[in-house]
Amino acid sequence: MARSVRNVFSNLGADFPASVVVFLVALPLCLGIALGSNAPLFSGLIAGIAGGIVIGILSGSNLSVSGPAAGLTAIVAAAIGKLPAFEAFLLAVVLAGIFQVILGFLKAGILGDYIPGAVIKAMLAAIGLILILKQLPHLVGYNADFEGDESFRQPDGSNTFTGIFKALNYILPLAIAIGLISLGIQIVWDNILAKKAKFFKLIPAPLIVVLVAIGINQWAMIYSPSLALPAHALVSIPVAESLEGFLSFFMFPDFSYITNYQVWISAATIAIVASLETLLNIEASDELDPYQRVTPTNRELKAQGAGNLVSGLLGGLPVTSVIVRTSANVHSGAKSKMSAIMHGIMLLLTVALIPKILNLIPLPALAAVLIYTGFKLAKPAIFKEFYRKGFDQFIPFVVTIVAILFTDLLVGIMIGCLVGLFFVMRSNFRSAVFVVNDENNYLFRLRKDVSYLNKPIIKRKLAQVPENAYVLIDATRADFLDRDVVEVIEDFIISAPLKNIKVELKKSAYKEQGFSNIEGLLKASA
Repeated sequence: MARSVRNVFSNLGADFPASVVVFLVALPLCLGIALGSNAPLFSGLIAGIAGGIVIGILSGSNLSVSGPAAGLTAIVAAAIGKLPAFEAFLLAVVLAGIFQVILGFLKAGILGDYIPGAVIKAMLAAIGLILILKQLPHLVGYNADFEGDESFRQPDGSNTFTGIFKALNYILPLAIAIGLISLGIQIVWDNILAKKAKFFKLIPAPLIVVLVAIGINQWAMIYSPSLALPAHALVSIPVAESLEGFLSFFMFPDFSYITNYQVWISAATIAIVASLETLLNIEASDELDPYQRVTPTNRELKAQGAGNLVSGLLGGLPVTSVIVRTSANVHSGAKSKMSAIMHGIMLLLTVALIPKILNLIPLPALAAVLIYTGFKLAKPAIFKEFYRKGFDQFIPFVVTIVAILFTDLLVGIMIGCLVGLFFVMRSNFRSAVFVVNDENNYLFRLRKDVSYLNKPIIKRKLAQVPENAYVLIDATRADFLDRDVVEVIEDFIISAPLKNIKVELKKSAYKEQGFSNIEGLLKASA
């Protein structure tokens, strides 16, 4: 027991600075996703707290960070709109948590293992690009879209790119100054100062960014109020004047809606989508882990279910593992789950004790933190790496990125998986049949699984064999031969004497491959 406690706290020197970064990243995202979901702002914070503390404790992942997710905003907004009261929606979140726990016991976590590595890495790069593109408007002080929005199309008819151009008409001089200074601080901190002295590694650059940004805006409010940032460019947390007021922010599910079928439909939808997003993000977080540790996915589904159960009971939004927070956690040097847990504790304490101070934080500074995180996820070196691997890896990688950018995470991943599957089938298709010739001597080697998809190429190659040739058909390495392929080979053996072709067939001595009286056919063709 003492040893396990010691292990948990042995990495605090790395985990605490990382938790500060994750806290600063999670704070505006929790609020923004609640806003985008048409839910009370505090419900997003509750979800962030539950995701950090509850899931952090129960999860088997060392680096994944959970909280309210952008991928659920449309589903949550639709559910809130359909249900008679927000308390009914909270009941759906509780039920979704129970469903996820059941999925964990049913070992549904294995689904995440079937996602190709190229698609997972493409997801990370796509999220990086989305962070950069989506945060550019916030960097200049334009906040028409909620923080954490990842969808391409917007409800007002605009999209990611038109939103950037529209933001150019609403630039706030101080916002862009704070944004550029914030980016500069992070670049200098990571690439110069942190390499010169260990002291700078102990202090997270985003914390300095936030403190400098608050100082700049406060200076402007005193000496040049016309330049100071307006309220919409600052963090906006509900502020309670008393303990009773703070407790009033918490809401509870109404179990009298348990017979409402829409509650059950919403719960099932949330459970399925949240589980899929979690499994994808867990695969991605394991990919990012410098120690390449493997997360037990079934345990993760149970932890996520418990997190949703607690979040729903306290008035929070549904939660999933979130790659933005996870990537910020990894790139900030976290080594264990204590970072995720401490970020949840920080959310709880700061929201309860110092909300007015948090409301001084300029959003352009936090946008700069997210943009810098996005760049780390989508470095040009990653694209070069996949290009060098060949088109069977590069094309699924690029297609997945484009699909995620122009649709959403789940749709993009499905498209990427289909493209990846095509290249796997193409590779197997090409390697299953090997044909070589030396003058009039031909070798047809059948390998792996030879399906009906290989029938046309085998039929065409056999038809091209000239007169007076010798053909060796080697099927000893074939694990499976489709019946259509067997018939093509048998038909060729029967017709071979017409062109004076001598045929020799080598079958597997260990597998029944479906050839019928092949010895008789060979004698007839001899």
